[in-house]
Amino acid sequence: MSKLLAFGALWWLFGNPYIAVVVLLVIIYFLERRYIGLTPSIVRPLRRRSAISKWKRQIQMSPHDVSSKSELARLLIERKSYAVARDILVGIESQMEHSAEYWSDLGICELALGRQDEGERAMTRALAISPRVKYGQPYLRLAESFAKLNPEKAIGFLQQFKEVNSSSCEAYYRLGIIYSSLGRSEDAAIAYRECVQLYRSLPRYMKRHERKWAIRSLLRNR
Repeated sequence: MSKLLAFGALWWLFGNPYIAVVVLLVIIYFLERRYIGLTPSIVRPLRRRSAISKWKRQIQMSPHDVSSKSELARLLIERKSYAVARDILVGIESQMEHSAEYWSDLGICELALGRQDEGERAMTRALAISPRVKYGQPYLRLAESFAKLNPEKAIGFLQQFKEVNSSSCEAYYRLGIIYSSLGRSEDAAIAYRECVQLYRSLPRYMKRHERKWAIRSLLRNR
């Protein structure tokens, strides 16, 4: 009803139903991005492209700038250009071998390129340097990669992630997904419920980031 009223008001304001529909969709999109976050950002790719160009120019001026290469690789990973990012990271290994973030980024590339053994070694090295690197994200990446190849192993990684980041709803959601793939529907339902319960217990400032996982869990557990 509220959407119909909003549409009617916009139609009256703009005098054109098509413009009213477009404006209403834009408003809904921005509200969804602000309070839920299930839809992709239309601004982030533009910002990322600009940042990639900036770091490429910086590297052209300073070919041995390791920090710039690291930043460029992270942006390329975000864009899912894993092969290019991996080539950059391999080229700076000798300077970054003591960095947990470096090994985590390299592990992401290896796993995404289907190189599970190499990816697991890189992630293990990152976690050996700093068990809480990137708030335990390497465990999530490993769990995603092994979810179909070795579900039991993936569950182990998720359990480790929960120990490092006890405020993450994502771990419970992904745990439920893996349990479902194994036919363990009861365990999956428990994981989804735990996800929602955890979300409800979080302070307000954390709920924005975790809300999408709670909503997905609710939808899965209907």
